[in-house]
Amino acid sequence: MLAGPALVALASGFALGLGLIVAIGAQNAFVLRQGLRLEHVAPVVVVCALSDVALIAAGVLGAGAAVSRAPLLIPVVCFAGAAFLLGYGALAGRRALRPGVLVTEAGGAGAGLAAAVATCLALTWLNPHVYLDTVVLLGSMASTYGEHRWQFGVGACVGSVLWFSALGYGARLLRPVFARPAAWRVLDAVIAVVMTALAVSLVVRGLDAR
Repeated sequence: MLAGPALVALASGFALGLGLIVAIGAQNAFVLRQGLRLEHVAPVVVVCALSDVALIAAGVLGAGAAVSRAPLLIPVVCFAGAAFLLGYGALAGRRALRPGVLVTEAGGAGAGLAAAVATCLALTWLNPHVYLDTVVLLGSMASTYGEHRWQFGVGACVGSVLWFSALGYGARLLRPVFARPAAWRVLDAVIAVVMTALAVSLVVRGLDAR
C-alpha cells in the first residue's frame, strides 16, 4: 500500500498528466475523429497510450533535463514540427470546404489500418509539443519528487491511458450529432484552426529559443 508521500506523488502525476494531455491537440483531434468514424479505435488508442508511457518514462529517467541542455536543437524541432502541423491542418481545412459523409465502415485491416497507425505515430512522435511538454515538463516535475519520482510517472501514465481510452471509445456517443455532413465540416474546420494555432505557437517558441 502506498504511503503518504508516494500517494501524493502518484496523484500529482495523474493530475499534471491529465492537465497536459486533455488540451485539444493533434493527437486528441485524430483520436476523436477515429472514434467518431469507428475506425481502428483500439490500435490508435494503444499507440497513443504506449507512446505517452514511453515518453513519460524517458522524462522521469532524465531525458527532459538532457534536452533542456541542448538549446540549439529546440528551434530546429519547433520549426520542423510547425511545418508538419501546418500540413495536417491544411488537409483538415480542405475537408472542411467540401461536404462529407459519416463513414462507418472500418475499411479493412490492410492499408487502412497501416495508414491510421502511421498517422497516429507521426502526430505523436513528430510533434515537438510532446517532447517539450511531456518529456521536459513532466520529467522536470518528476525530479522534484526525489525517490518517489516513479510514482509520479506512474500517475501520469495512468492519466494518459484513461484519457485516450475515454476519448477513443467515448467519441461514439457523439455519432448522432455527426450523422450530418455539416458537423464533420465544423469538426475539420476546428481541427484546421487548432493545428494552425499549434504551428504558430511552435514557430514563436522556436524564435524565442534562438
